[in-house]
Amino acid sequence: MSVLSADTRVVVLGLGYVGLPLAVALAAKFETTGLDIDTRRIDELKRGHDRTGEIVGERLAASSLTLTADPAACPPADFYIVTVPTPITADNKPDLRLVEAASRTVAAMLRAAAAEGRTPIVVYESTVYPGVTEDICAPLLEAGSGLVCGQDFFLGYSPERINPGDREHTIDKITKVVSGQTPEALARISALYGAVTSGGVFEATSIKAAEAAKVIENAQRDINIAFMNEIAQIFAKMDLSVWDVLAAARTKWNFLPFAPGLVGGHCIGVDPYYLSHRATELGQDPHVILAGRGVNDGMAKWAAERLHEAAGAAAGRVLVLGLTFKEDVPDLRNSKVADLVAALSALGHEVRVHDPHADAAEAQHEYGIALEPALPGETFDIVLLAVPHRDYLDLGAERLRQLVAPRGTLGDLKGVLGKAADWSL
Repeated sequence: MSVLSADTRVVVLGLGYVGLPLAVALAAKFETTGLDIDTRRIDELKRGHDRTGEIVGERLAASSLTLTADPAACPPADFYIVTVPTPITADNKPDLRLVEAASRTVAAMLRAAAAEGRTPIVVYESTVYPGVTEDICAPLLEAGSGLVCGQDFFLGYSPERINPGDREHTIDKITKVVSGQTPEALARISALYGAVTSGGVFEATSIKAAEAAKVIENAQRDINIAFMNEIAQIFAKMDLSVWDVLAAARTKWNFLPFAPGLVGGHCIGVDPYYLSHRATELGQDPHVILAGRGVNDGMAKWAAERLHEAAGAAAGRVLVLGLTFKEDVPDLRNSKVADLVAALSALGHEVRVHDPHADAAEAQHEYGIALEPALPGETFDIVLLAVPHRDYLDLGAERLRQLVAPRGTLGDLKGVLGKAADWSL
């Protein structure tokens, strides 16, 4: 017998990179409403356009997902799933304002669900440190609804695992970690997610364990990349190519295939600060986590200085190719290429930036960078392939070289051009 009712309803709050794919997948099985307070986002989705590039227009058009920017338009539901971003502040502290605001929005909906005879479950997917769901969100839900957590409604946590631009590890294929406040709540949450993924579900022993699993997934990657960045800096002093060294080291069967580079985006460069913040509150010095963050946060400036030296330590005209935080996605969140652009500008260079995937208005708003509408026709003293979008790789090294002035420098941040580049990490 199913633990879910025949008329199970779901409301997903936040329709970004995480929420939209989840909402579309759930809508194929359950009556689902997607809520986002960004009216422009809702209007775009209703027209069949997903600016994140995660869901194609045809799939959006075929979906039964109801879209709204008005919380009052959401019907009473059995599940409220919160997928809003959890960024950090300017001083690298957790910024929980969006998840707190979403909790207050859900709180206003819970009473209507309870009045209809439903026992709603609020599931958080937003990345947080262990304890946030129960210690911070639950009181907000109770205060806003007048209901009792663990009696009138229940909590759950299921960490998001969306990898922007990844067409292999999609929501309908990955293993979903789930947790619930009670065994009964856990069973319902497992059934919900199990209905939409062929990868199955893993039932964590507690909500805090599920919260912790998420932050260490990304902290682990961050630390490994920090090691790669540190050895890149060490080998640069030895006149050794880190790519040559890695090519040799990777022939060992158990060598981990990490690579140096800029660490940006909404997860890896952010989540370790959530864990380190909570550790510090508890009196534990998270020196390994913060050491890794220090290396990675400083990598853009280091790369800019090395490129500057490789080009003769003279200020010139620079074309940076790529601004998004990774290749072949439009995601500009926490882009460390922007830091590299700032560092090159501080060294006296006149920097121009091109990116075929990034939104020009967002680049201007977030970083004050005016994107080139097309590849410039003139040449530059330095051309840096910062993000290896397929568009650039398809052009080939010879075409990229045509953008470089005589005696200029072709830079390759991620080592994809091999010996065709004059400089790489």
